[in-house]
Amino acid sequence: MRQPPERMRRLPEQYFMALLGRVSAAAAADGEPLVDLGRGNPEVGPPRHVVEALQRAADRPDAQGYAPFSGLPALKEAIAARYATVYGVTVDPAHEVAVVPGSKTALMEFALVAVERGETILLPDPGYADYPSAVALASARRASFTDFESADGAALYLNYPTNPTAQAAPANVFGDAVRWAQRTSAFVLHDFAYGDLVFDGRSPTSFLATDGARDVGVELFSMSKSYGMAGWRLGFVIGNAELVRRVEELQDHLFAGAFRPVQEAGIAALTGPQDSVEARRATYERRRDVALAALPGLDARSEGTFFVWFRLPDGVTAESLLAEQRVVVAPGEGFGARGSGFARLSLAVTDEVLDAGLERLRRVPR
Repeated sequence: MRQPPERMRRLPEQYFMALLGRVSAAAAADGEPLVDLGRGNPEVGPPRHVVEALQRAADRPDAQGYAPFSGLPALKEAIAARYATVYGVTVDPAHEVAVVPGSKTALMEFALVAVERGETILLPDPGYADYPSAVALASARRASFTDFESADGAALYLNYPTNPTAQAAPANVFGDAVRWAQRTSAFVLHDFAYGDLVFDGRSPTSFLATDGARDVGVELFSMSKSYGMAGWRLGFVIGNAELVRRVEELQDHLFAGAFRPVQEAGIAALTGPQDSVEARRATYERRRDVALAALPGLDARSEGTFFVWFRLPDGVTAESLLAEQRVVVAPGEGFGARGSGFARLSLAVTDEVLDAGLERLRRVPR
C-alpha cells in the first residue's frame, strides 16, 4: 500500500482521541468505577423548543434536499441579531457571516484561507489542542507568543475565555492584537466558543467590539457551548468580509451546506427564549466555586468556560491520578509545553460526578 501523503504525516496525534483511548483502557481495568472529569462535552443538551424545531423541520418533505450552500439567510440574520443585542456588535449578515459545520471545522478553514505554505501561525501556549492541526493542514509553521511586540507571523489564534486555562480576556488584549495585525499585515482569529460562559459578574466580550477588529480578522461563534448543541455541528465565522468570502468559497468545494433542519433549530435557539443560556452559565459558575474550594493550594483558577485549570502536586501526574485515584483529568502538557505540571478539570458533568471526582482529588497528598 502507498504511504500516506505528507499532509497526513504532518498531523499531530489527535489529543482527544488519545485521551479517550487511555480512559477506555483504564475503565476496563479492575478497581473503583472511573470518574471522568477530562472531557469538555456539555452534559445538558439544548432546550426543548430547539429540539422541537429540528423535529418539525426534519418531518417536512422539502427539508431533505440540499440547503443553500452558504447557509439559510434567516440563520445569518439570527446570529447577527444576537451579536447586536448581546455583544454590541453590528455585522452584515449577507457578507460578514459564514455558516460552518461546527467551529472546529472553521479553525482548519481559517488556516487554509488566511496563510500561505511555509508562513507562520502564532498559537497560544497552553492552547486548544486542535489548533496545531490547523497549522499542519495549511503546511504552515507553528510558533507561540508571549507578547505582541516580539511576535512575528502571518496569522494569530486567540481564544477568550481560554481552553484550557479558563482565563477571561485581559484588558486591552484585543486592541493590542488589532494593532499588531495592522502593523504586520497579519490576520487574527478569535475563538469565541466559550464567550457566554464567564463568571464573577463579567460580561461576554467579543473581539469584534474592538475598533479595527473586522479589518484584520474574524471571530468564531459556536452553538455547542451556549446552547448545548455540541453534536449538532453548527457554528459561524463572523467579521472580515474577505475572510468570510474565502471560507464560503472553500466550503463550496468541501460541503453541500448544513442540514436544513439543524439550521432551523439554530434559528430557534438564537431567536427563542434565552433563559437556558444564563442557567447554563450559572450552573458552571456554581460548580466552579465548589471545585476551587476543593483544590486549595493548587493555584486553581477559572474565570469562565466549563473548566478549571490547576497545578498538580509535586510528583503527581494526570496518569498517576488515573491509575491510583481512578479519576480522569486532561494533562496540561497536551495543550502545549507551558502546560506541563498542570491539568484541566471539566465542570461539564453532573453535580454527583463532580463531587465524586473532587473527593478523590482531595485524597492526593500535597
